[in-house]
Amino acid sequence: MNTTVLDRFLRPLAACLTPEVAQRIVSLQLDAQSQARLDELAAKANEGQLTDDERQEYEEFVEGIDLMGILKARARTVLSQPLS
Repeated sequence: MNTTVLDRFLRPLAACLTPEVAQRIVSLQLDAQSQARLDELAAKANEGQLTDDERQEYEEFVEGIDLMGILKARARTVLSQPLS
């Protein structure tokens, strides 16, 4: 899915975020095991050594990270707005 389209779908979600929830979203990170696997796949990708299954897994990681980036950007917008 195009990032711009996804961002438009997520805008209404951002309108529902409380500052507390927005802060939790901004603080989200991959767990240590997932980060280690992502690092492993990234290294293999840089070397051109991914199997088809690993390539698919790596692409899923990248899509998830992209989604998380969009969610975090929306959450930061919520946090930057003055409280009413």
